[in-house]
Amino acid sequence: MTQIVENILFLFQRLRWYDLLDIALVALLFFVILTQFRGTQAGTVLRGIAIMIVAVALLTSVTQLPAISWILETILPALLIVIPVVFAPEIRRTLERVGRADFFRRASPATEVPLYIQAVVAAAKRLSERRHGALLVIERDVGLDDFSSTGLRLDADVSTELLLQIFYPNTPMHDGAVILRQERLLAAGCVVPLSSGNALAASERRMGLRHRAALGISEVSDAVAVVVSEETGILSVAHNGRMIRRLDPQRLQNILLAFTRNAPRSPGFPWPFSPRRSPAAAARPADPEGSEGEERRSE
Repeated sequence: MTQIVENILFLFQRLRWYDLLDIALVALLFFVILTQFRGTQAGTVLRGIAIMIVAVALLTSVTQLPAISWILETILPALLIVIPVVFAPEIRRTLERVGRADFFRRASPATEVPLYIQAVVAAAKRLSERRHGALLVIERDVGLDDFSSTGLRLDADVSTELLLQIFYPNTPMHDGAVILRQERLLAAGCVVPLSSGNALAASERRMGLRHRAALGISEVSDAVAVVVSEETGILSVAHNGRMIRRLDPQRLQNILLAFTRNAPRSPGFPWPFSPRRSPAAAARPADPEGSEGEERRSE
């Protein structure tokens, strides 16, 4: 024990200012990585790997463990290949956010609610009252032309009446998604990717197809998806692979404003200065444990 203390004191005596800078940069790097993966299955796995490596490294530094040292020397180089393969979706989304970042953009104060948001909120409220299912996707920085081409091209002004007509039950386009580009309704009846089941929590796997499609489109782009449950009429918003549930129209409007305020379409620099859930944190409603599974699977 005395030798360990002496070794630690020896290290502190040799510490220089650029060593502290090196430590701070490494800590910032790990902070950024953990922030990007926070709340995801990949984040849990990555945190477990990091804890295991640190614990084993401390053990091998204190005592001589030849077998463990050999295993670490063999496995660590392989992790450089395994980690990018396992975490490919998360790495791609992180690089997309960095590419979209605008370091000098300042949030512009909102003076009034845009007309297209008013139309979306009003339509979502009436669809919720009638229990008519709907999926509305609002495009931001990442273009959604690949998905809008799968539906019927409309390129019309966004209006409450048009949205209500599109999502009226048994009409040709009511089962697909509507894609909006600010004031323009690009297309209806669009096919969007579903969220992968292995990336969902156990409660989220019981979500209907509309909710999984909303999560899916938010995972592959920075779009904001509004979902109206056909079974319960509950309003939800999906963004960045996460879903905010049980919204009333006022909360829905506040969240849409928070996500679209920096027009034309940018979330700003996402980390580490503005956490991912900050735009809607104030509007997040209380969601009891297990409430995510109330929508039927076939929705």
